[in-house]
Amino acid sequence: MSTHHLADSDFQGRILALTGGVGGAKLARGLAGVLKGGQLTIAANTADDFDYWGLRICPDLDSVMYALADLNDETRGWGLKDESWRTGIAMRRLGGDEWFQIGDQDAATHIFRSQMLATGSSLAEVTEKLCCGLGIAQTLLPMSEDKVATKVNTDQGWLEFQEYFVRDKCEPEVRGLAFDGIETAQLHPAIVDLLQGDELAAVIICPSNPFVSVDPILSIPGCRALLNATKAPVIAVSPIIAGRAVKGPAAKMMRELAMPATATAVAQHYGDLLDGYVLDEQDADCADDVASLGIEVCVAPTMMSDVSSKMRLAEIVLDFAAGIALRN
Repeated sequence: MSTHHLADSDFQGRILALTGGVGGAKLARGLAGVLKGGQLTIAANTADDFDYWGLRICPDLDSVMYALADLNDETRGWGLKDESWRTGIAMRRLGGDEWFQIGDQDAATHIFRSQMLATGSSLAEVTEKLCCGLGIAQTLLPMSEDKVATKVNTDQGWLEFQEYFVRDKCEPEVRGLAFDGIETAQLHPAIVDLLQGDELAAVIICPSNPFVSVDPILSIPGCRALLNATKAPVIAVSPIIAGRAVKGPAAKMMRELAMPATATAVAQHYGDLLDGYVLDEQDADCADDVASLGIEVCVAPTMMSDVSSKMRLAEIVLDFAAGIALRN
């Protein structure tokens, strides 16, 4: 087990971060703050994407994008800060659905994306254009250009992910998950190139929900093999702190799927993909159990409440990865 110490020199090489929305977006923002723009590539889950009001909504891509631009609403945990809601009010007046809230500024993102997709642009091209408009220097990519859709098997039957997550507020009991379209999906070529290249210094699995945010990425055919083959260390940051998810249904899902809601269980879930695992200080007593899996352990403060704590955790993770790379 190692405790952290901050890197005393600039981190070298390129970093690939695999992430979902809110929790992962926080660490992505921290990484962006300590790495040069060209060093960081972020691959975001797109299995949550869906159509609403005739627009293509990409919740995780947008959460990461807004976080990188420092435009995200930290209090609400999603969407843009200083948002207004007149479009939703007008939609309700017309009798339209409003269970998925879209702010006025946020709507512009979805309109822009939908227009570009309709004229033949790829999702990666659209995302690059959006990031450029928001002044983001890092590379943000969809996990795939192919449509994958998370379906949740519950005590109320099969639900689309956003129906379960937003409309039904994660209340139904989860019995299983499926990723429609995953069998024929292909990892985005730029992600493949990075994983197969010589410049990759580390892969970081951000503290997003392991089952509905990270697993869709890992389940794309060939992804696990590429992660196992890369010489770069693969590091995950636990999304569970003291038996609870910081935000979202991860801990509830774990209990309903007959898994203990612990940081150790997440490490076991990722299994032999991992070279290193970052535990919160509150879970230091899990370190030996994780180490027994053959995974190096770093214990650190992982709560990210502001930009400085996000950057501090990013430095810890990068320093941990660099140490593993040297030892191997």
